[in-house]
Amino acid sequence: MARLVPVSDPGDPRLADYVRLRDVNLRKSLEAEHGLFIAEGEKVIRRAVGTGYPARSFFMAHRWVEPLADLLDEVTAPVYVADDATVEAVAGFQVHRGALASMERLPVPSVAEIVGGARRILILEDLVDHANVGSIYRCAAALGVDAVVLSPRCADPLYRRAIKVSMGAVFAVPYARMTNWHDDLGIIRGAGFALLALTPDQSAVPLEKAPMGERVALMLGSEGDGLSSRWLSEADEAVCIPMSPAAMANGVDSLNVVAAAAIACHGLMRA
Repeated sequence: MARLVPVSDPGDPRLADYVRLRDVNLRKSLEAEHGLFIAEGEKVIRRAVGTGYPARSFFMAHRWVEPLADLLDEVTAPVYVADDATVEAVAGFQVHRGALASMERLPVPSVAEIVGGARRILILEDLVDHANVGSIYRCAAALGVDAVVLSPRCADPLYRRAIKVSMGAVFAVPYARMTNWHDDLGIIRGAGFALLALTPDQSAVPLEKAPMGERVALMLGSEGDGLSSRWLSEADEAVCIPMSPAAMANGVDSLNVVAAAAIACHGLMRA
């Protein structure tokens, strides 16, 4: 049976995992220190637990206990239950989905481990917006990409907003984080991957015409500057998504990184 613990004091130390969820700097520090992440909403919580992440605790408004009763009966973590005002006071905003869970992080595999059994992967360089990272994971999961590799400065895919935007897809796609921005592309190439660099440059090879061998890695760059010159130079091929000439004439020369990722993932999986 679920262990329900009524709480009413926003300063209760047992709720420390859930404080100020919109304070990015605080959350980065707190979550790194304690090895946790926050899952928000029934669907996301179910996906996190179902993927094997251990629950530290749950925190929710009273009305969410019944919809989650079957899951809560299977776990041993405490379930802190409060009224809406208390939940809002702790989290720092109105939690529309009503339920939160503090989950333990699992060890992140190395780049070599994550690419070992993969055929199609994404490599993200310095994407710093959590919503963009979460959206790209959702594209990757939906279209069958095997794994994601993150550069050292990429946003955390297990940050609450990334998880929320991805609808839990971050749990479905294995990922690794590079430890060496300069050299880790070599590990991926050494595993037999062709490196394709996605660029808005219309002189690059159209994605649909790029050769798709047995193992292909598609590199996507940061929201503002795109891929660095170093990574572009290390690619086996620069590829682009052809733009409409009429759009180009009107100054629309590129897509945002999420739209580009969706189209590129579809192209990546064509063979």
